[in-house]
Amino acid sequence: MTEGQRRAQPGRSVGVIGLGAMGGAIAGHLVVAGYEVSGYDPDPGAGERARIAGVTVGDDPAMAVASAEFVVTSLPDPPAVRSAWEGGQGIIASAGPGAVLLELSTIDPGTMSAIAEPARQAGHRVIDCAVSGGPDEAAAGTLSLLVGADDADLEAAIPLLRTIGSTIAHTGPVGTGKIVKLVNNMMSMGNVLVAAEAFEIGLAAGVDPQRLYDVLAGSGGSSQHFVKRFPWVLADDRRTRFSIGLAGKDLRLAEALARSVGVPSPTTSMVRSMYEIATAEGMEKDDIVSLTRLYRRWRRPPDG
Repeated sequence: MTEGQRRAQPGRSVGVIGLGAMGGAIAGHLVVAGYEVSGYDPDPGAGERARIAGVTVGDDPAMAVASAEFVVTSLPDPPAVRSAWEGGQGIIASAGPGAVLLELSTIDPGTMSAIAEPARQAGHRVIDCAVSGGPDEAAAGTLSLLVGADDADLEAAIPLLRTIGSTIAHTGPVGTGKIVKLVNNMMSMGNVLVAAEAFEIGLAAGVDPQRLYDVLAGSGGSSQHFVKRFPWVLADDRRTRFSIGLAGKDLRLAEALARSVGVPSPTTSMVRSMYEIATAEGMEKDDIVSLTRLYRRWRRPPDG
């Protein structure tokens, strides 16, 4: 990293709460982009990796956000988000007047609304900013952002949003970003599951793996996830970009959303069950494309 990259932009300070795979990658990218970045994570290992990347790591969330113009949260689940935002040491109480608070986690819209209202009452701007993409895109600043916000609040957040994302889709008011993200993940996780099943059937039937991928990638059954992730299957690249465990969590949130609006979701329930079976098989921390290995493990001799 050059000295120029380390030199923060005047008046552009960001506090990042949650320095795991996604939050840490975003924080590191912001440092490179010239922001002054402070952060906090209860995991000392995550904090140390962020510190090496140039983030000033605080001992608690309050220290990390007290002087930040923008505050970003990237956390694993709704309870973690509420814990970070609420309470005497939480973001709402600790952030400076008029701070722009961006919530990037995949959570339910009810939790988003529950933290947004007291944050607004405290004088903060609130941005519901669900993200599409993984740690690689976060590190490159090429995430797709699904943003629920009032127009004025969105305008205030645009400088930061343009730094962390290559596309910004305004979904409506706060809460709609989380809704669109959950619906998107219903589709994405189903796409990966069906692709894993179909791909392993094709391999078992004798088609060359590379040839099968090349043909399917240009077929009507292809998807962004197939084109992005299945080269990792061919290369036996087992690095986790988005885990089976996180996928199961997102699908449970999606089912809860479906129930809340009275729409049956039998397909999503079946997909979620398959991810939970993979978790029970010890694959919780593996990337979702590792479902191919689950089907391979289940393969039996052909009939006859």
